[in-house]
Amino acid sequence: MNIAKNMEAIFVAVIAIAAATSMATASVPAFRAAPATIMASSDAGAMHTVHVSAKRLSAQEKAAW
Repeated sequence: MNIAKNMEAIFVAVIAIAAATSMATASVPAFRAAPATIMASSDAGAMHTVHVSAKRLSAQEKAAW
């Protein structure tokens, strides 16, 4: 058998075997979730709101930007 003629097929077969072996032996790392932090608040039921008061820009001021 002439190995030089079949070198491409041998190469592809070796790569396929190597890929299959690496996929079969690969292990999935364990999932490590960050510990949940529980923030205790005295008014846990109350929603905090922020009120922002600002002057609206006029059309001339908007155009200047």
